[in-house]
This record gives sequence, C-alpha cells and structure tokens, in this order.
Amino acid sequence: MRSLPGSTAFALLLAACATSPGPAPAAMRASVPERPGGCRPLRPGQDLQQALDRAAPGDVLCLEQGTWVGSVVVPPGVGIWGSESSVLRTAGEGTTVLLKDAASLAGVTVDGSGGRFDVLDAAVKVHGDGVRVEGVTVRRSVFGILAERSRRVILRGNHVVGVGGPALGMRGDGIRLWETSDSLVEDNRVEHARDCVVWYSSRNVLRGNEVRGGRYGVHLMYSHGNRLERNLFVANEVGVFAMYSRDLLIAGNQMLFSRGAAGIGLGMKESGNVVVRDNLLAHNTQGLFLDNSPLVEGDRNLFERNVVRLSEVGVGFLSSEHDNEFRHNVFRDNTAQVTVDGGGDALHVVWDGNAWSDYAGYDLDGDGVGDLPYEPKDLGAALTARSPDLSFLRGTLALGLVAVAGEVVPLFAPRPILRDPAPRMNLEVDHAD
Repeated sequence: MRSLPGSTAFALLLAACATSPGPAPAAMRASVPERPGGCRPLRPGQDLQQALDRAAPGDVLCLEQGTWVGSVVVPPGVGIWGSESSVLRTAGEGTTVLLKDAASLAGVTVDGSGGRFDVLDAAVKVHGDGVRVEGVTVRRSVFGILAERSRRVILRGNHVVGVGGPALGMRGDGIRLWETSDSLVEDNRVEHARDCVVWYSSRNVLRGNEVRGGRYGVHLMYSHGNRLERNLFVANEVGVFAMYSRDLLIAGNQMLFSRGAAGIGLGMKESGNVVVRDNLLAHNTQGLFLDNSPLVEGDRNLFERNVVRLSEVGVGFLSSEHDNEFRHNVFRDNTAQVTVDGGGDALHVVWDGNAWSDYAGYDLDGDGVGDLPYEPKDLGAALTARSPDLSFLRGTLALGLVAVAGEVVPLFAPRPILRDPAPRMNLEVDHAD
C-alpha cells in the first residue's frame, strides 16, 4: 500500500482522536419548544388532572415553575407545555404521564416512574395517534418514553437519563416503539438506559439521535421499512442490531466504542434488503457482524462507502454468507479485517473496490486500483478467523512464526476467505458514485 501524504495522514489522525467518547457534555439539555400562544397558565398547587379533564381538544396548559405529582392522563387533543423547571413527579407507582390521541407534552421535566417492569412503568407513555413529545427531560425512571400501538408519533429533542447501574439488563429502555408506525424519532439524547427499542414497528425514521452508555443503541426486531440516519452511538454494548427485519436504510451514522466480548458496531441476524451506507464504525470489538443475513431468497444486503477501522474484527460472519455486497468501503487498522466462524469463507460475498490497509499489492498504471486482487493469505489470520479461540495469540511470536511458515512453505499456504478483484489504493471513502 502506498504511503499517504503528510496532510492526509494528519487529518486521519485527528479524525481518529475525535472519535474518543469522553464524558457526556455537562450542559446536555432538552430542546424546549417556544411557549404556545393562548395557553392556560397553571400554578403549583392547582390540580393538574382536574384541569386536563376540563380542557377541550386544542387547549394547552402552560405549567409555571414548580412541581406536580402524577400519574396524569392527557386527553385527546390536549397539550401540556412547561419549562425544565416545571416538574411532573412520579406518585411512586405506575406511569407518570399517559398521552392519548393527538395529545402533546413539551418542555417539562418528568421525574421518575413506578418500578414495575412487567407493566412497563414509564415516565412518558404514548398510546394514540398523532402524539407529540418534544423537549422533555426524563430522569430517574425505569422506562423513559414508550410509544405503543400508535401511529404518526413525533418524539423530538428529548433528553432521557436512565437509572444507570452496572447490570444493563436491570435498567429500563430509554425510548421504545412497540407496534408503532409512520413515526419520527429525532434529535433525542439517551444516556445510561438499557436499550432503544423498535419492535414490530414499521416505516419509522430515527434521525439525529445520540445514545450513550447503554446495551443496544437501537434494537430492531420484526420491524420493516425503517430508516436510521445520522445518529451517534457511543460506548454502548452494541450500536445497532437488526433482527428479522427487512427493507432498512442505515446511513450516515457513527457507531463507536462498542467494546467487550459482545461489542458490535452494527449487527444483523436474518435480515435482508438492508442498505448500509456512509457510516463510521470505529473502536468496536466487531465493526460489522452478520448472522444468516439475508434469510429470504431474493433479498440482498448492500454495504457501501462505510469506514470500518480500529476494531478487533472489521467484518465477522457467523457462517459462510451470500447475497451480500461490499462496495467502496474502507477497512483500516483492524486487527483482523474479516473473520468467518465455523470454518467457512466469504468467497460468495461480493467484494468490489474496497480499500484495505493491509493490501500488499501495487498500482503500476496509476488508476487508483490495485493491479492484484486482495486475497488475504496470512496463515495466522486464517487460523484465528476459522478458530476464534486462537485470537488471544494475536500479536505473539508464535502466531508470527505461523504466518511466516505460510509464506515460505507452499504446503502451508491457506486458502483465502475472500477476494476483492479491484482493491482501491486510497484509504479515504470514495464518494464518486
């Protein structure tokens, strides 16, 4: 691989440094919408539920600074607005705020919820069409914002802080869509919750969200036609995982620092017709993980113009995969670029025009494409790819000697697990298409 110009190498170094998760910004706040005109002011001490029950569709109650105790039900078409100092506090059990059709909740702080997982006690629960939750701060709740059996919901600019704690499974979900469709989840921030869930939910857009310090940044299951665009997932156990889902677009996201034994930037199980484009996956245990994807005959998955770098494994297949295309991606500085568990290979995967940092070929005609195909034949890498239990030997003298034996003794030369016939020399993303 030819050397990079000094300016390019310096820029890439800065980019790598910029992906460090660091502490969450101290000033993270929900984006509070403006006070609506014609709203009815409500002071602390006044009965909020009574005021809601008397309100007509189209009315908005504006809460002054102070505290109200839930649980409250917002009737159809009625809104609540407040500042961050307008606090709706849990009564100690149940859901704190329940929103019906076309209701809205904006700007307030919702503090806490009941503690029952079986009935999904939440700070905010949506059960109706056309509901809006905007600029709300959620803290100390088991579940944050849940939308169930709803359509055309907008969750925008909210800040959900989970209960934290080392046992991820004992936290509740930060944002959860269940049987919810045609909805928008945009510009929210979720910290220290368990998962953000999209289950049995179709045709939703998740855009511009930031999820930190949880288990799944987004977990899709049986959810089709969803779009994930320009989200940031940092220091979660898994950035995004799609299970049994089809017709997804995953574009322009960053999936960073998913570490540990189960750390995955983007994982797919039995999912098809997925387009994964223009994402950055860096500092993960596995950048990409594919398990029997696609499953349905005739489906294909396209991975295009992604950057996968600084991970233990760039792309991991659970078995020999097929009907996947990797075009114009950058695989850089991964300990193992591609692995296939179970003794299989990725020779039936389409690899075309990708850039590989360990490519040892040349470009005599100067067209930017290597004159030799990329066919990794490192015996040590082949052994660890096919027997992951040997991965702990990476970087040791023993595995280095195995690699040398594969080079000098043809009898030991391994069969390549993949072949890219037109590897690009430039380690930057090609946006020419």
